[in-house]
Amino acid sequence: MSFNNHSHIKKGRRRASNTLPCFVLVCLVAFCSCRNDIEKARFFDPKELPQQSLDSVRVVRSLNGKKQMLMTAPQVIIYDKPEKKTVYPQGIRMQIFDGGKRCAASIKADYAYSLDEKKIVEARRNVVVIDYRSGDTSYLNSLVWNSAEHRIFSDDTVKSVNGKRITYGDGFESDDEFTTPHIVRQRGTMTIDE
Repeated sequence: MSFNNHSHIKKGRRRASNTLPCFVLVCLVAFCSCRNDIEKARFFDPKELPQQSLDSVRVVRSLNGKKQMLMTAPQVIIYDKPEKKTVYPQGIRMQIFDGGKRCAASIKADYAYSLDEKKIVEARRNVVVIDYRSGDTSYLNSLVWNSAEHRIFSDDTVKSVNGKRITYGDGFESDDEFTTPHIVRQRGTMTIDE
């Protein structure tokens, strides 16, 4: 009986002797893998982290119960610092209404941001403006809406299509209700015969 107890002790020691190198190895791996990379730590500056991140956003702006604008975006990121801004990294769609139920114009872009304190929204990349009253569809690289001045404008090259007519210009302007849209510095108009 004592022989069996002695062999049991030897097996126990053997297990202990195997776990010590494993424990040392785990500690070395954990110790060596933990390090502070200053550049990576600076990447996460708390002053530049978003305050909110929203998905599938829909905003309706109305005045006296009448819808003026409908804005939809797949993602909205709101920053509070270093300045208040809202970013639409996956694009934005806006519909502007004529004071009733009829949509007067729409704006679509692949990216947009707004500087909240300056009351400016800038749409960028593949901006498409459709004026439903005139039938014009305008293509731009960027478009700015200054809500304090009630003005929508761009200094980019504009291509406007209306049926078989194509018009080129070096800018775009309108009031924010889309009652006076026009191409600035118009360079020419082509009519396409099919």
